[in-house]
Amino acid sequence: MRADGESVRIAKDVLCAGSTAKVCLPQSPADFAKALAKRGVRRPVVVGDDRALLRAVSLLHRERELADAVFSMVPVGAAVSLSRSLGVPGGTVEAARAALDGAPRRLDLLVDDSDGVVLGDLRIPPVSATGTDPEDGGPPWLRACRSLVRGLAARPSGPAGAEAGPPARLRIEADGATLVDLDQPVRGVCVTPSAGDGLARVEVRDAEGAAVSVRAHTVTVTGEDFRYRADQVRIGGPVRRRTWSVRAGAWRLALP
Repeated sequence: MRADGESVRIAKDVLCAGSTAKVCLPQSPADFAKALAKRGVRRPVVVGDDRALLRAVSLLHRERELADAVFSMVPVGAAVSLSRSLGVPGGTVEAARAALDGAPRRLDLLVDDSDGVVLGDLRIPPVSATGTDPEDGGPPWLRACRSLVRGLAARPSGPAGAEAGPPARLRIEADGATLVDLDQPVRGVCVTPSAGDGLARVEVRDAEGAAVSVRAHTVTVTGEDFRYRADQVRIGGPVRRRTWSVRAGAWRLALP
């Protein structure tokens, strides 16, 4: 926690030195949403872990304001593999400078039929339940330290592997074509939006570890009470049917 606090201080110093910044330290998910809604013309700079970035993008998606926003990210905390996979620098100073001077890049995302979003990858079944979104519990100070620290700054003018656990019986459909049916147990499913072409890479591994991989606009999974893991930090389900669709260039992230 001490190291995280020092990283937040460094990020704040760099952002304030290079821009007219308004710094917010939300104490709850409601405070986080309120601060984001009041961003005005400022560029939201998320200073925190992958959960904070996913929460910010999800909020603007639900408000139908995602297309007009440009996010910047300064990774702080242990769970930052998503932001790094998106191209955000790992160092605090480098990431803060990219937040100020980086160029917006349009990225694809997955949207499911319950209006949930996935920025990096979707895995079925989840490895464990330890990635449940922390806004469901924990004291405010712990949530703030882990993921809710964020600034509002204005500019001055992997391949899928087999999942843990027993095989699941699922029907996997890609653009309406059945890849695997309920009579074929699968060890794991991974769906990843591609780099800006409006397609997702869908990889299914069977009980013996053999894989089939396709690219598709939509993916539908049907099965009895299955769970899924989004971006390694959020557990969804149980559900019996869920469809994910690719939204091409749906959000923008400032990158070096």
